[in-house]
Amino acid sequence: MWSNGQEQTKGMGQPVIVQGTAVPNPSQYDQQMQSKYKGVESGYGNMNNTIGSSGGIKGEVQPKQFNDVGFGIAFIIHILFVVGFMIFVPIIENDENGENDAADIDYSGLFMCIQVCAAFSIILSSFMLGFMMKFARQLVKTALFFSIGLSGAMAVMGLLSGQIMLLVLGSLQFFIGICYAYYVWHRIPFAAANLNTALTAVKTNLGLAFVGYFFTALAILWTVRWMVTVNTALAMFGEGTLFFLFLSYFWTHQVIQNTVHVTSAGVVGTWWFNPYEANSFCSSAIKDSFFRATTHSFGSICFGSLLVALVQALRAMNHQARGQDDCQILLCITDCILGCIEGILEYLNKWAYVYVGLYGYGYIDAGRNVMTLFQHKGWDVIITDNLVDNVLFMVSLVIGLVTGFLGMLISGLDKNLLAGLGYENVEAIGFIIGLVVGFVMGSILMSVVSSAVNTVIVCFAEAPNEFQNNHPELSNEMRETWRAAWPNECGGL
Repeated sequence: MWSNGQEQTKGMGQPVIVQGTAVPNPSQYDQQMQSKYKGVESGYGNMNNTIGSSGGIKGEVQPKQFNDVGFGIAFIIHILFVVGFMIFVPIIENDENGENDAADIDYSGLFMCIQVCAAFSIILSSFMLGFMMKFARQLVKTALFFSIGLSGAMAVMGLLSGQIMLLVLGSLQFFIGICYAYYVWHRIPFAAANLNTALTAVKTNLGLAFVGYFFTALAILWTVRWMVTVNTALAMFGEGTLFFLFLSYFWTHQVIQNTVHVTSAGVVGTWWFNPYEANSFCSSAIKDSFFRATTHSFGSICFGSLLVALVQALRAMNHQARGQDDCQILLCITDCILGCIEGILEYLNKWAYVYVGLYGYGYIDAGRNVMTLFQHKGWDVIITDNLVDNVLFMVSLVIGLVTGFLGMLISGLDKNLLAGLGYENVEAIGFIIGLVVGFVMGSILMSVVSSAVNTVIVCFAEAPNEFQNNHPELSNEMRETWRAAWPNECGGL
């Protein structure tokens, strides 16, 4: 992004070359880097393209402007229309007799249990960041075996229950998992170093987690309200509107998810190039990145989110049609094709939004840079991404289980807490509530870490020397593990 990828820092006595200009000492270099990256925080100042260490075109910081404006306006109009419909159109109840059985249920204890479990899971998730930083390499290995163990458990369940298909799929995944582990084992140290770097950036700017919690609360409120009003819309306009209802639902959730992703990418980028502005719980980098994601880059977020939402809506319609007896094979094939398209789009979006958050690109240009990165850096980067994602899922599950035991404990100590729900085994209900709440809250923070990991991969590929100057200990760890994993592809490292 900021310097020629061919430059190498061989010693303190050697000058650092930045954009073809010799910088005589580290202090002057740091001042220059702060000045350059300050342009990102003040509105994406113009910079020239530079060449990466493998010959790829590096990102260019874009001018301060609104990108893909039409998609942002379309999304806002759609939200205003849906909210207006929710407010002004009366809700049609499903109960023909006009009775409401839910009125007899006391939810006060449920809300209390959710609040306690949510507060505990937030504290536990924050603690897990430090634990993951200390044992990153061990966790990557454990998560790899954990995924293999799940496949083996699936095969055993299929064998014991007599379900041949489950047995075959579980055995196949188990075999593939073993081969995958053997293939990527030598890359685990680099994946661990990558995870440690991302965790350091997130822990330094822990306010990012509350951005995630805020948008998750919006997503939950949107889901609840959408479920309440969908029957009214179908009754008034018929099933012909079902596709648009699904599209509205999925588009909104994709925009919420990707706004968090773009915000995280901007914060980690600031931490990478100018750590002085990203070194506190509620740093200026968080506020500036959040502002850019919800203003200048919002249209780009809506653009890419719409593409995924269209496929998700089509899949939802396909699932609705599968309740019929006709054309089951055709519907199954269609769902498989749509699932593949959805996976590809989501994966490309994940990387494209890193460029949106880092440089302020529009969606199309960001996608083009993704393909350029993969073309010049190779697809091996995906292996690291998958290894880290296994860790994040496992940690989220552990947080959910621990919180589940807390829910079981408090519901057992106070038998009346969840008695209003009408279930006899309140301990089991408490465990389920804690498990769900803990897993969701843990997943929110882990999704922020996942966005940070993706940003670290891009920044390390494009600007390793800035990393060396600003975070030398983390840089040395990543450089050493990279050389060990890919000894013939070190480039400028």
